[in-house]
Amino acid sequence: MTLKHANSELVAVAFLQTILGQSGGVGAKLPADESSWKDSGFAQITVVGGSPSVYAPLRRPVFEVKATAVAPGSKQPPWYVANDLAERILAGCYGAYLSPVEAILPTPYERAFVQSAYALTEARRVGGDDSSYARYQFDLQINWVGGGV
Repeated sequence: MTLKHANSELVAVAFLQTILGQSGGVGAKLPADESSWKDSGFAQITVVGGSPSVYAPLRRPVFEVKATAVAPGSKQPPWYVANDLAERILAGCYGAYLSPVEAILPTPYERAFVQSAYALTEARRVGGDDSSYARYQFDLQINWVGGGV
């Protein structure tokens, strides 16, 4: 079987799921079915920058992370759930400094290891209207290598 090369979005999703200890709740698009993530929140990621190393197979993407929580049918946004999700991600990043964290990618992708991950900005509250959504946003850099290096 020929392995496909990992990409930054796949690695980020797998890494965040690993540090959060869950198999879902992270992706590039907010799921329309709120019932699937209303209790734990959802971490939406978008690549906004970064640069790969010119000397080694090291990727260094920067992501905008939106930690979103919802209270369907309510006019009271669950700010504490969104903030807790953001803080759990930030706290989980410290473990990558101790030893590389394998990002478990779907078959047939090559192996990928996160060498370090850290916030570039503080988590900040986004919005404040009367909707049922609460969101905290921050920028996160993830340094990873592929191919089992």
